[in-house]
Amino acid sequence: MTLKSPSTSDDDRQVKRGIKALRDAAGVDLAFGGVVVRGRHAQLTEFTGNSTNALYGLTLGFGMGLGGKVVALHRPIAVNDYANSKQISHHYDLMVAAEGIHAVVAAPVVVNRTVRAVMYGAVRQSVGLGDRTVDAVMQAARGMEQNMAVRDEVMRRLDALNEPTEGDDLPEGPLSPRWETVREAYAELRILAQRLADPDLRDRVVEVSAKLAGAGAPVSRHLSALSSRELDVLSCVALGRTNADVADELGLRAETVKSYLRSAMRRLGCHSRMETVVTARSLGLLP
Repeated sequence: MTLKSPSTSDDDRQVKRGIKALRDAAGVDLAFGGVVVRGRHAQLTEFTGNSTNALYGLTLGFGMGLGGKVVALHRPIAVNDYANSKQISHHYDLMVAAEGIHAVVAAPVVVNRTVRAVMYGAVRQSVGLGDRTVDAVMQAARGMEQNMAVRDEVMRRLDALNEPTEGDDLPEGPLSPRWETVREAYAELRILAQRLADPDLRDRVVEVSAKLAGAGAPVSRHLSALSSRELDVLSCVALGRTNADVADELGLRAETVKSYLRSAMRRLGCHSRMETVVTARSLGLLP
């Protein structure tokens, strides 16, 4: 049930998806960017709207050019006349000129104080960048930060599950501390899965969650399985969360949580919260 830790290739996919969406959102001629290696060197690998490959594959020195300075300062920078700007060094002017860029804004993607990627929006016309354009690039970077942070947390929790602990070779009952850890991890993974922007990773996390659920008992095929949202709610209820707590965790209204819980109780033929949890566990729907 293992998933590998976050890697550059995972970040590449995040950047690629973000750059594709950024061009339309920012209304720019060109959107591009790339991952940052070891928090220092940005590699430009993702482009949409480019007319040449002059910038493709370029690795920016720390503090050099617009992107290198953004990485060094951990903050966005916009320049309305790249060729004549005094805000940045001009190590890459030939490549920028070949692409015909006039004005450009770059924003860092910072997760846990480390720059993981840089995103750019650029225009070729001799006009300045509007607030809408600058804000769109910054919002895209913030969105990617959240996605990466959630993905990192998912990976951390999965890694923690795979770490051997003392007594792992001994049989454990459903009330053991180890099982409580599994149940907490199951609920947390289902919550985090809803926040993942990467659909492939989300599906993989849900698959891992299902394996955790079936670890205690074989899944019964004689009763209708609970819906994904019913499982989300019930996994939190199983940890002793109140309806208000569950609503806060899942971004739902308390009444919606009650509705999902009632539906789960009806499907499993139960009459109380705890009876529903116990029944779901016995059927292998919850760990």
